[in-house]
Amino acid sequence: GLGDVAQIEKVRTELASDSGVRVGYSAADMTSPSDIAGMIELATHEFGSVDILVNNAGIQHTASVQEFPLDRWNAVIAINLTAAFLAIRAALSQMLRRDWGRIINIASTHGLVASVHKAAYVAAKHGIIGLTKVVALETATTGVTCNAVCPGWVLTPLVMKQIDDLAARENLTANDARMRLLADKQPSREFATPEQIAAAAVFLCSDAAAQIRGIALPVDGGWTAQ
Repeated sequence: GLGDVAQIEKVRTELASDSGVRVGYSAADMTSPSDIAGMIELATHEFGSVDILVNNAGIQHTASVQEFPLDRWNAVIAINLTAAFLAIRAALSQMLRRDWGRIINIASTHGLVASVHKAAYVAAKHGIIGLTKVVALETATTGVTCNAVCPGWVLTPLVMKQIDDLAARENLTANDARMRLLADKQPSREFATPEQIAAAAVFLCSDAAAQIRGIALPVDGGWTAQ
């Protein structure tokens, strides 16, 4: 896991208090197959089963293809794509035994379209959508579903860094850089919110979505409608 231990514990206790359920935490290294398997084992031990798996780990690095460092390529692919494969592989058997499960892969509009200087990220997110479709087909006759959600611009730390870089590069205010980023890609001119992304995932976990399998659902203010 990433982040300050005290801050993580604060978030964990707040989530437990706000939701009224037990909340666990694993400090798994998402580049480590054994850590990922251990995370699934810990969740199974603590809660009895893994019913819903949301693959949401992600990092970013921007550079042209010619200048893209191999170590950063490998890191982005490992965390953004391989980690999801490993988590699915570790959790799927128990879902199939119970004949119920929901797998939600957080992809991106960059799993559907591309942008310059994001070779590894775009490759990984396209891979996530391909992985989603394969798992959906392999579980199609069961009670397990697998789908992807494709956020557009959301004010996450990854996007905030891009805004800061744009502001510095173009000598813009932070607000002007935000508006420029939206104007270039997102027709709604509004950021999607984490709550909207979460609501899409919750719907895909519901019984109403039982026959929705293998889709890549954009939540992107019209980005991929262009």
